[in-house]
Amino acid sequence: MAIIYQNEDVKAPLIKKREVTKWIKDVAASYGKKVGDISYIFCSDEKILEINKEYLQHDYYTDIISFDYTDEDVISGDLFISLDTVKSNSEQFNTDYLEELHRIIIHGILHLCGINDKGPGEREYMTECENKALELRFNVK
Repeated sequence: MAIIYQNEDVKAPLIKKREVTKWIKDVAASYGKKVGDISYIFCSDEKILEINKEYLQHDYYTDIISFDYTDEDVISGDLFISLDTVKSNSEQFNTDYLEELHRIIIHGILHLCGINDKGPGEREYMTECENKALELRFNVK
């Protein structure tokens, strides 16, 4: 049971892995979940578009794609994050890059915890959960 951080076709982001890992576990626990095997794969827009087309039949860029392997109360999955889109989102929303990266990192965990963001009212609830999780960080910046 581990959280691993990988990068593919991009330079690895400068995050404090130990603190981020503890934060992820704390957030999961707040939803009654334990952390199983989670892989973060940081990549480019081009790679995430390729994954989106191949596995989801979607022809657009996105910030994160979550492959959920959760079994009951143990969350597991592969989380692909486009650092290009994280950067453009931080510029568009006038937020700090690391703040936006942490938001996307925890967004994937919230999906694994069962929170959706596609239906009516779900996006707003997801944002509320992201904001609550961001408040739990321990000097993760």
